[in-house]
Amino acid sequence: MVRYGLVIDLKRCTGCFGCVIACKAEHQTPPKVFWAKVLRSESGKYPVVNRQPLPVLCMHCKEPACKDVCPTGATKQREDGIVVVDNKLCVGCRYCVVACPYGARYFVEKWKDYFTGKDQPSSKYAEYAKKKWLAENDRGVVTKCNFCSERLEKDLKPACVEACPAEARTFGDLDDPESEASRLIKKRRGFRLKEELGTDPCVYYLPSR
Repeated sequence: MVRYGLVIDLKRCTGCFGCVIACKAEHQTPPKVFWAKVLRSESGKYPVVNRQPLPVLCMHCKEPACKDVCPTGATKQREDGIVVVDNKLCVGCRYCVVACPYGARYFVEKWKDYFTGKDQPSSKYAEYAKKKWLAENDRGVVTKCNFCSERLEKDLKPACVEACPAEARTFGDLDDPESEASRLIKKRRGFRLKEELGTDPCVYYLPSR
């Protein structure tokens, strides 16, 4: 059985936001919707200060809190571990948005054009963006990262992994001890965010030092 996961090397990540842009280009997410984000932290004391970019996205938890609170069963977990939202079942109650400890979910009431802020496309490209978004996510529903499941079906890597210029992202099968992702986690002592919550996230980070 495959259980997909992502490993992010904080030593390699430069905070270029390439993953953010690649995700938006792939999924045509509306304004203010970021399935992939890059946070920044600062530690130390002048003159020895360390600024660290921290890429975040849906953690595709093995025990997803969002799935437990969904009243309609719209949030589902596939056999390969990827957590998805069925827009045909989602009623936009947003319980999952509140339950997610990683802030990875977005409620989109209606599609908006990036340049005008209106719900009517302002260009041919905007028409394509609207059509693609509504076909995959609809309106009045909650959306989130799906590990680019449509790309996986074509034997392609997630857009954020493929676009990273620093090769800071490794996508693979966490249940396979011989996969590159599993070997990196073991070798570099990979850690996860908010492990104490018991959600068993499938996104690991490799220490910057």
